[in-house]
Amino acid sequence: MTAPLAVRSLALGLAAGSRATLGVAGPLLGPVPGHRLPTHRLRRPATLPRVLAGLAVAGELVGDKLPTTPSRLDPPGPDVRAGSGAVGGLLLALRHHAPAPSVVAAMVAGAVGGAVGTGVGAAWRAAVAHRGWPDLPAALAEDAVALTLATWATRA
Repeated sequence: MTAPLAVRSLALGLAAGSRATLGVAGPLLGPVPGHRLPTHRLRRPATLPRVLAGLAVAGELVGDKLPTTPSRLDPPGPDVRAGSGAVGGLLLALRHHAPAPSVVAAMVAGAVGGAVGTGVGAAWRAAVAHRGWPDLPAALAEDAVALTLATWATRA
């Protein structure tokens, strides 16, 4: 049984709240739904967008650990992350040929997930810093959660 589209879009949005590139990259890099293989003309995105998406995710995973990286709460960070979640929801809906109301619901769920994920991720990192714990393990744990959410959202 697969999870409803809105739930998967929410999860993808939560991932985008932690790592903004995952909203768009998740659906591009994730597996293609079975009904689109092997004969459907839109089997898989072209190689170049997938390579660029992978590089963007890798760059963000590294860049997030740098001390010069600004807070995700600084503008336009929250808007970008919510927008990435919304686009991710749209891409998930389009991959499954969802009807228009479901597409809108997926976009809203992705945007809400992006906004919530932004706040939760920032709160997690602030709590770790407040306790005096090292930031790198906390950032890596956040990476693991975000990648797991994005993977689940695109495979469910």
